[in-house]
Amino acid sequence: MSRISTHVLDTALGRPAAGMMVHLDYVEPTGEWREISALATDDDGRCANLLPPDQALAPGQYRLSFETGTYHQAQSVHGLYLTVDITVTVRPGDTHLHVPLLLSPNGYTTYRGS
Repeated sequence: MSRISTHVLDTALGRPAAGMMVHLDYVEPTGEWREISALATDDDGRCANLLPPDQALAPGQYRLSFETGTYHQAQSVHGLYLTVDITVTVRPGDTHLHVPLLLSPNGYTTYRGS
């Protein structure tokens, strides 16, 4: 199964960032971005697959947009970033892309997960 997944951890609170909206976009050959999905992280801060069930992971550019401002507001925290956008490249032959986000009110870190 091909998929794009994420895991968001709130490093300031020391727990998963549950209920954060994550949008997945794909860049078309025309250069325009098209939204593929929008999901909320589960209680463990995860979106197991942002791709719709009938869609394969195609090579190209994808963007994960995390609604960090709304999440922080719900935690009664004043965060610096309203959104965190991470643009990645999927190469031919890739079947899974995992993009974790470690978040605090004034910073974030991401990396290619497994």
